Amino acid sequence: MKRHHPPCHSEERSDEESALSIVKGRSFASLRMTVGVIVLLFCCAAARGADARPPMLREVGIEQRLGQQLPLDALFSDELGRPVRLGQYFGRRPVILVLAYYNCPMLCTQVFNGLVSSLRVLSFDAGKEFDVVAVSFDPRDRPADAAAKKKAYVDEYRRPGAAMGWHFLTGGSGSIERVTRAAGFRYRYDESTGQFAHSTAIYVATPEGKLSRYFYGIEYGPRDLRLALVEASSNRIGTPVDQILLYCYHYDPKLARYTAAIMSVVRFGGAAAVVILSTFLTIMWRRDRRRETPHPAPLPGGEGEGSGRGARSLPEGRSLAPRERSAGAGEPEGRNPSVGAERR
Repeated sequence: MKRHHPPCHSEERSDEESALSIVKGRSFASLRMTVGVIVLLFCCAAARGADARPPMLREVGIEQRLGQQLPLDALFSDELGRPVRLGQYFGRRPVILVLAYYNCPMLCTQVFNGLVSSLRVLSFDAGKEFDVVAVSFDPRDRPADAAAKKKAYVDEYRRPGAAMGWHFLTGGSGSIERVTRAAGFRYRYDESTGQFAHSTAIYVATPEGKLSRYFYGIEYGPRDLRLALVEASSNRIGTPVDQILLYCYHYDPKLARYTAAIMSVVRFGGAAAVVILSTFLTIMWRRDRRRETPHPAPLPGGEGEGSGRGARSLPEGRSLAPRERSAGAGEPEGRNPSVGAERR
């Protein structure tokens, strides 16, 4: 018998498949190595970028501390040099707190400018619905600096009685440190330039002195500021429209502004649609019912007329017939009264 040998091309095919699998494995390994190197380089670059910042700037920033109680017993001086406590400006209305220093050549001035621009759009008045309290974090500032700053921005605000709602305070290092630490405001003094390195923000506090909202930067949306004041006042100021907006917009601490709450908007829209549709159907139903109601037909001979609107009831034994006139009373001349008697 002859033996059948397998064809040689099957062995060649298996060798090719094994070679392809080896090549694929090596390619995947090299790809993983390349990705790892890229990630490592990116991390090193990020670390170098973070380390490249000056040490002073690493300690500058603002940390949100929502609900934090401000030190209302901290001592300061007002723009007239009178000793005051921070708590004197709380207790009645929400407060917009500004941490700045009055001789700042750049950022602090922009903060006040942005605040005044937003407040001029609002219908709320400083001194009536809210107060503005500025605290200088530079212990070198004096009441004269505070008075000059107050006059400039009260004149720019251009509202009657604004001076009663704007307050500019100065104080010592101890009181300043207590307020800035409570607000999460970190700043550093640069001796080479004689200026402070700091971030910019304004803070909305409740009448009880608790931090309620933070707004970063040098420009502040009037809508966000209004909603923050209404919310901080526990709805003691504002209108029903503000309550609807607060239902549809929620404060986002990460973005430091109010954003639309999608589910709340959908719920409110659905409820409004149901109310509108129900009202429309009720009106249409009543209108159709009035059209279908038949009117009562009049009875023959005029009976039943007295039962209609305006009918007057008569005492028992009385009738609507005219009273009989006495014989000859009011009879025209020449008429025989006996004839009338016979007819009766």
